[in-house]
Amino acid sequence: MYPYYYHYEPDSGLLSDTVKAINGEYSAIHCYKQLAKMAHNDEEKNRILEIRQDEIRHYQVFSKIYMSLTGFHPNPQITEQCPNDYKSGLQFALKDEQQTVDFYLTIADKTQDTNIKDRFRRAAADEQNHAVWFLYYYTKLCCDKS
Repeated sequence: MYPYYYHYEPDSGLLSDTVKAINGEYSAIHCYKQLAKMAHNDEEKNRILEIRQDEIRHYQVFSKIYMSLTGFHPNPQITEQCPNDYKSGLQFALKDEQQTVDFYLTIADKTQDTNIKDRFRRAAADEQNHAVWFLYYYTKLCCDKS
């Protein structure tokens, strides 16, 4: 019916993994907006907003993959609630970003489609970078005695 869609094997899990990735990015977009408001200075706030922009880009890329697989727009859901204090939010974001790296690399390894593979690998690299920034801010907050 739609010859330009990717060939999709229903049992590969790609569709359910893509939905999970979309929901994760959607949740992160909302969380990082909240986290940026709690940042202790403009440098941290601006970096968190830059990370949020990466998450928006990932969300858009994964949404396009979803549409290519199904012919429909995704219906994203917030699947994780963001903590209400800055320190817990940084810790939450750090852990989530690290888990997401592994998840995206697993998706990339499972798919045969080189475009999808490249998109998830690129997103994994971004997520690793985000984790380093969140670790830096968390460590700075926890260790700063001044």
